[in-house]
This record gives sequence, C-alpha cells and structure tokens, in this order.
Amino acid sequence: MKAPGTPTATYRLQFNRDFTFAHASKIIPYLHQLGISHVYASPFLKARAGSPHGYDIVDHNALNPEIGDEISFANYVETLHEHGMGQLLDIVPNHMGVGGDDNAWWLDTLENGEASDYAGFFDIDWHPANPALRNKVLLPFLGDHYGAILEEGGLKLTLDSENGSIGVRYYEHLFPIDPRTYPQVLGFRIKTLAQRLNNNHEVLDELIGLITACRSLPRRTELSAARRQKRRDSGSACKLRLARLYGKSSDFRDFLDENIQQFNGMPGNPESFDLLHRLLEEQAYRLAYWQVAADEINYRRFFDINELAGIRMENKAVFEATHRLIRRLIANGDVNSLRIDHPDGLYDPFKYCCDLQTTFGEALSACGQNANGSSYLLVEKILASHEDLPSHWPVAGTTGYEVANRLNGLFVYPDTERSLTQLYQRFTGRTHDFDELLYQCKKLIIRSALAGELTVLANLASSVAQTNRYTRDFTYHALRDALAEAVACFPVYRTYITQQQINKDDRRYVHWAIVQAKKRSPAADIQIFDFLENLITLNLPEAVNSRVIRFTLRFQQYTAPVMAKGMEDTLFYAFNRLVSLNDVGFDPRSFGLSINAFHHNNRQRQETWPQSMATTSTHDSKRGEDVRSRINVLSELPHEWSHHLRRWSRTNRPRKRMVDDTPAPSRNDEYLFYQTLVGCWPLEPLNADGLDAFRARIEAYMLKAIKEAKVHTSWINPNLEYEEAMQDFVNSALSTLENNAFLADFIPFQGRIVRYGLLNSLSQTLLKLTVPGVPDLYQGNEMWSFNLVDPDNRRPVNYHHRQAELQALMAACQIDSELPGVLQNLMERIEDGRAKLYLTWRTLTFRREQPQVFTDGRYLELKCQGPKAEHICAFARCFKEREVLVVATRWFARLAGETGEMPLGTRPWEGTRVEIPADLRTGGYRNILTGESVKASELEDGNWIGAVDLFRHFPVALLTND
Repeated sequence: MKAPGTPTATYRLQFNRDFTFAHASKIIPYLHQLGISHVYASPFLKARAGSPHGYDIVDHNALNPEIGDEISFANYVETLHEHGMGQLLDIVPNHMGVGGDDNAWWLDTLENGEASDYAGFFDIDWHPANPALRNKVLLPFLGDHYGAILEEGGLKLTLDSENGSIGVRYYEHLFPIDPRTYPQVLGFRIKTLAQRLNNNHEVLDELIGLITACRSLPRRTELSAARRQKRRDSGSACKLRLARLYGKSSDFRDFLDENIQQFNGMPGNPESFDLLHRLLEEQAYRLAYWQVAADEINYRRFFDINELAGIRMENKAVFEATHRLIRRLIANGDVNSLRIDHPDGLYDPFKYCCDLQTTFGEALSACGQNANGSSYLLVEKILASHEDLPSHWPVAGTTGYEVANRLNGLFVYPDTERSLTQLYQRFTGRTHDFDELLYQCKKLIIRSALAGELTVLANLASSVAQTNRYTRDFTYHALRDALAEAVACFPVYRTYITQQQINKDDRRYVHWAIVQAKKRSPAADIQIFDFLENLITLNLPEAVNSRVIRFTLRFQQYTAPVMAKGMEDTLFYAFNRLVSLNDVGFDPRSFGLSINAFHHNNRQRQETWPQSMATTSTHDSKRGEDVRSRINVLSELPHEWSHHLRRWSRTNRPRKRMVDDTPAPSRNDEYLFYQTLVGCWPLEPLNADGLDAFRARIEAYMLKAIKEAKVHTSWINPNLEYEEAMQDFVNSALSTLENNAFLADFIPFQGRIVRYGLLNSLSQTLLKLTVPGVPDLYQGNEMWSFNLVDPDNRRPVNYHHRQAELQALMAACQIDSELPGVLQNLMERIEDGRAKLYLTWRTLTFRREQPQVFTDGRYLELKCQGPKAEHICAFARCFKEREVLVVATRWFARLAGETGEMPLGTRPWEGTRVEIPADLRTGGYRNILTGESVKASELEDGNWIGAVDLFRHFPVALLTND
C-alpha cells in the first residue's frame, strides 16, 4: 500500500539504543489502529555512540547502528507501508557531533587544518583576532587547564598500527597528528635505533625515507587544489609506509613504542612533557579547558555545546554530502516528509528550504514518481506572539509550538493574573518584571556562555567600521558593548535578511532593538547604534561587500541562541509565577487566551498554514501536556493555593539549611518545587518503592532546574553546597508517606487539583486533534503521561499496556447504543488514562474517514450563551455537505464550585447552549464520542444545541451531521 506524502496525524517516536527499528515495527499496527498516518521519527542517522536523542550526528550517510541495520530498517518501513503509513523524519542540518573519535570529517579537519577537504564543511574562523589561534581551531574539550591535564598524563600519544596514524587520546577524544610533524616522533633518538640495528641498513633507510617523505608534505597553509591533493595522497602513503615498517620490524616497533612512551612523560616531572607539548603546538588545533570556549571559541556551535559544531549548509558541497542518504530514502519511499531541526542556526534558512524542496523533487523524479508541487516540510521555528512565519518559505509550516501555547493558554483563568503575581512576589520576594528579567538573562548568556561568538561579531563589525572615515573611530570595545545591548534587546529569535531581500518586519525588529539598546546604553556616543542598524540591514552608503554580508548573516545566527539560552534555558527556570506558561514557544507574559483570540488564530492559521503541525508536547517540552494541564488549575484557585503554600513553607522550613548565610533552597526554587509536585504527582497510590522512584525523578529535575536558572548554581560554576541543600530538601520533604506533615496536607490538595487537570487535558486533546493543522502525539501521550523536561520525557513507554487497552475499547465500542455505559466507566475511572486513549482513537479514526473536512474545510466559530458560556469553546469545520462540530469545556474548578462535581449531566449545564449558525444545516447530528443523536432546537433567536445534550456522558463533544 502506497504511503501518503502529507500526514493527517503523526506520532513522535524517540529512537535510541533502547528503542530501535525492531521495537517500532511491533507497535505500527497499534499506531495504525489509533488513527496515525505517519511515524514522526527522531533522527536515526549515525550519531555519537550512546546518544539518547540522535541530534549529535557524526555521519549523515549511515543509519545509526544502535537503532538498527539496513535489514531491520527495511522491515520497519515495510511494516509501515503494509498499514498504509508514512514516515516524517527529523533531520539535523545545522550541526554535527564532534570531539570523540567517530566523525571522519572532523578528524580530517583536525589533521590537515585548512588544507582538509572538509575544512570548509565546518563553520570555523581560521583567522581570528587572537594570533595564537591563527590557522588553528580551539578545542575546548579538557576537564581542566591544558597544562594541568598535560602534566598529570591525561594526554596520551598513540599509534594506530593498522593504518599508521599517530594521534593523541584524551578519554573518548582523539586528536590526530599532522603527518608532516610525524618526524618529531619518528626521528627522536634515531641514533639509538641505528646502534640497535647493528648495520641493518634496510630498516634505517626505510625510516629515513619515511621521515623525508613526511617533511616534504605540503604545509597546511598551502591551499591550492594541487597542493591539497598532493598532501592528501602523500600523507596516506606515509601512513601506509609507517604501518608496514611497524609490522615487519620488531626493532623499529620497540623503538617507536619507547619513543611514544617518552613523549607521554612521567607525572611529577614537568619537563618530561615538553616533547608532547612541542608536538601539540605544531598542530592545526589548540587543546583547551572547556570553559575557555566562552571567550575564545572560533567555530560556531549549537548554542553553547562544544561537542556540536555548526556546519556550513550554505556550501553546496556540504549540502550534497549531507543529503545523499536522505535523497535515497526519499526516492525509495522510506521517508515521505521531513522536519528541519533548528533552521534558525542556518546561514540562510530560506535558501536551505528551497534546496531541500529541489532535492525532494529530484529524488522523486529520478525514480519515476510525480514530483509536482511542494513536498511536506516542517521547520522547527519558535515564533514570538507578534511574529509570523515568513509567508514565502516553501514549507508546510512549523512544528507547532505556537499551537501548544494557544491551546494551553485557553485553560488559564486570566482574571487571577494580578492575584498570582502578587502571591508570587510576596512568597519569593522577587519583584522584577518579565521583560527586565529576560534582558538580564540574555546579557548573562552574552557575557558568559556565548561571549566567544560575540567576539567574532565584534571583530567583523570593527573590520567594516575601519574601512570608512566616518566610522573608523568606533572602537572594537565600543562595538562589542553596543552589539551586546542590541542582541539583548532583540524582540524575536532572529531575522532573515539577505542581500536579495529584507522585509518590513525584519527591518522593524532591528529598529526596535536598536532603539531599546540606545535607551539602555551608558555610552556617550550613541551614533554607533545607527552604524550597527545600517550594518545589520545592509544599508551602508558604500557598496555592500562580502565582509558586510558575512556580518549580517552571522549576526542573525547569533541572536537565536542568545534568545533560546536566555529565555528557554534560563528565565523559564527562574521566573516561576505559573510554570505551565514556561515552555518552548510560550510567553509567560501572556496569562490566558480569550476564546475570541483562539478563534481568530485558528482562522488565520487555516488561511495561511493549514498543514502546519499542531502539537501539545514535544521532546523539547519543559513539562508534558498533562503536567501543564494540572498546573493550570492553580490559576482558578489562587486563594487555596496561597493558603497551602504558606502552610507548606512553614512545615518545610526546618528542612532547609544555611548556604552563604541564606536559607537554601531559595523561596523561588521552593515555589517551583511545589508546582512541580502539583503537576506530576502520580495518579496511582504510592508504596515505598514508588515513592523512592518518584523522589529520584523530582530530585534530578530540581537539580537540573536550579542549574539552568543560573542564580545560585549553574553548569559552568556549580555551587555544590547549594545543590546538596536542594537534594536534602527534596529527600526530606518526600522521605516517607507516614508521619509527614507536609504530604498530609499536600496530597489532599493535589487530589482536588488532579481531576480538573485531567479534564483540562481531555479538552485540550480534542481541540488539538480538530483545529487547523496536522495533529501530533508525543510518544505515550495518548494516555496520561506526567513527564518533565528531558531526560525524564524519554522514559520507556509501556506500549503493551496501551495496545491491550485499545483492543479492549475497540471491542467494547462496536455498538453505539452501548457507548454511554462505556463512557460512564471511563469517567468513573478517569485516572487510569483510558478516557484520553478513547478520545484520541475515536477522533483520529473519524478524522481519517473525513480527511478533507480537516485539511480543506473552513473554520467557523460557534457562539455560546447562558450562565456557563465562558466555560465552552466551540467551532465547526465544514467541507461541502459535511459538517463537524467541536465543543470543549474548560475552567473545571470554577465550573464545579464547592460541590466538586464532574461536569456531566444537567446540573452544571442547564441554561447554557451552543448556537448553530444559519449557514450550517439544521438537521440532526451524531455525537462521534457518545453515539447519541443530537438535534438543534429552533428558537426565536436562532438554532441552538443545549449543553446538557452535549455533555450528558462525556465532558467534550464531537458532532457530525448525519
């Protein structure tokens, strides 16, 4: 059966050595029954050994052997096709895994420097301002200062006797030695070898010839094609000669082994390491302490991760080399759609998307398939609330962070924003507003983790300024400070200015940043900001040259990681007012979303990006959708939340310890701890083992959170005393279920929150599956899944349990008249997760039966009236004669009031109704979820369906006209 190109519903699978192609093959029938059209696969090209996520690719043209070989992959794809399913693959064009000893392109670059065939593949500045790094790449992989590591014997010179290559080992890292410098090792103590050989001139002559050949190799700075070719060929020949000589002569073998041993020195004798140090100084790299990267890094990284080096996808040779396997997978039909990871890191994202569409078309045409139209591409793009995806990009849309944001916001009660803000400020003593904190967090990232990249930009800006008499007085340091201010004030992740075009939005974003930077800058001469604005927007009076263009494109590559590290990976762990708003693509300043705004966004999305992804949880989520749904309930109960917070804080005060004369953990971290427990406390009753496992998860999460917040400790500068205080606090607060005053009060309050959170999640699920776009499920989230940030969200999923439950539901739901009884059972036992599984299965199955309603159907808002109207969100999807009505409920704590009743039946909904507009048919409807027939009533003011008829058995409704 031919797999579809455009998905109707996707299911994200996280592949790694613990979840392979073979594992995936076994659950394909289940995913098909669930209603999934495409597996949304995490990267499965060859990554670093043991990679839990696959984003550290070391070979773009091989499958990851830990996930499976060609045969298991073929079996997996065949199983997909047998069920009429396709595959959406997550690809990683921005960076590769480096360090280690497994990236052949990187190792060749280290060995040959600029003369390597792959030197242009990586985004390396071979000529930085620091003269010590000219023609070298900084390698910040050492765990301590270079001198300390060297003299303790941490760097080991080694010989690979099979291929004759010499390198230096440091744990898992390999640093190849330039063959032109082999004579330093081969010629050391050569007179000793001559005496040992006792007139055997053959071995000695071979060694002298080898040394001569190595010394005659072209230098790394000789970059003509002919000299590079000679270096490559002659270098390989030298290695083969060395391997043969080492293999055939025991005298030479002993001699070389002894030389290597002497080069490796003797701890306690610093002078014994001079040989190795001099050898390393001659290489195309400089080994360094990992913290040096913040200041002197001269290769572009993925954010601040030294082991992920940016690659130059704008280079045609790089594009072709990294997409050979992808092209084959597309041509074979093994992959039908692509998700582009981190496009904001690319030099020119628009051009890359165009190139990818061309590749898709060529791959399909080459095997005789129809390549008309655009192939399905998604970009992992984070949009600000005031930002739109560039309309001219040849993609189907984004991966849906903005949808997750809006769906989540619908369940936050906006009228309590002031109360919760005041509560947060009173409890924590933190009074800074979000904008100021964001600015400060971005400045922190600029000064620390990404300072090296700013240095590169400042050098570029300075080199441009010095070419004009009107700007040459702008000093390097002034330019660096001004750039830091502009980047810290930037209102979006990045702009997309090229020499060919600059749109009005990008010009506006740059101007906004410059205006704000001027206000904040202490500089006396603010004309420097006008120069930067003109430089960034390519609006210089003189000709725009390659140096100017390079600055602009590198500037845009820089603002994105600063925003991501400053907001997602710092501020989202430090600003904890309501942490369900702190997620990728979210904006904590937006406290709740009105139904009118929700409908407006959906109509706009249907008009502009109808095939964009709609998601609620991803592998990057700070918290899973079910965790956020539960925490959102706190916005409905601010007074109860405040009351319990004060009680818990008093109870747990003795569990703190003094660190730097201050109680630890801080009140802000304590506030996060309580919300985290509210969000993910297990549904099942805990025994001692269960509590131990949960406590370990919370401890790991809180340690990660406080490091990311960078207030009291961090990854770069750990405060072990504060971290130990946090561990002790968590362990003490969750030590036991018996005689624990904190848990005695927490568990009943959390129990009141739980059911409302589950109902929130049901409503959110229905909306995600029916709003404009392609719905996506993150692995395991078809049932309750209370995941925290990775690695917590990569825990194994119990698919055997899910398959068994789906089979039981399918068997029980064969007759519509029996559905009310099934639903009653599901709602009475809502904690077991079957209600979410049922809703997902029924909705996706219906969606598969009526695909055009959801892909091409118009979106129509349905108005509500009555005492509980604000608790209902309703809309219709219409295509030709087919009408689908979607009705979801929200704010369940307020809806239930003091009684705490389930929002089913007559009592909560009496007098509330949903309008059926005149341009919809007024015949009968069938509720897909309950099997009931529902008829609109014709009244004086129009046609209406009573909420009582919609929510008699289930808290959401999905209707279609018969």
